[in-house]
Formats: sequence, structure tokens, C-alpha cells
Amino acid sequence: MRKVDKGVIKDEKSIIKDDLIAQLAIKGATQKFYISLVDDYVSLWQIKNNLIEDIEKRGVSVEYNNGGGQKGYKKNDSIAELNKTNAQMLKILSELGLRGADIKSCDIDDEL
Repeated sequence: MRKVDKGVIKDEKSIIKDDLIAQLAIKGATQKFYISLVDDYVSLWQIKNNLIEDIEKRGVSVEYNNGGGQKGYKKNDSIAELNKTNAQMLKILSELGLRGADIKSCDIDDEL
């Protein structure tokens, strides 16, 4: 399971934001509108990480109980939301004419 220190996530988040803003600056697109889209991208990046964490924790199928005696398993809604979130992130990058930051993945499991 993916366990990441909140400080590592914050640093990675800052690196991604700074890299995207630097790419905008090179293109001369430093207006607030563009910076706001970068902020939206970074927010979606955090949501994406939370969805991945949920899928890793609960799996692709989750148990449900509707209280009326019906129990069973259903698909984890985080999977569909992850796909939608990734698609929106790609749309933002495309709209800005940017590419994602080149960041090494931080996987703390190796240290545990």
C-alpha cells in the first residue's frame, strides 16, 4: 500500500506547480487566468492521489449494505472518478499548451 509523508506530497505538489508556472512564463502566459488553471490542475492532482490511495486501500470492489437487508459488493466509484480526474487534468494541460512536470515518484514503502 502506498504510504506517503504529507511533507513529501506538499513538496512534490510545489515542484509540479512551479514547473508548470515556469513553462507558462517561457510562453509569456503569466496572466492570472493561466495561473488559476495551474491551481486547478494542482488541486486535481491532489484529488487524483487521494483516489489512488482509496483504490489501494479498499480495492476495486467495495462492500455495501443498504440497511434493508441487502448486502454485497459493488465497484469502487473511485476508479471512475480517477479516470474522469485524469482526463480533466490532461485537458487543462492541453488548453495551456503544457506538459506535466518530470517528477520522480516518491514511494515510501521501500523504507518501511
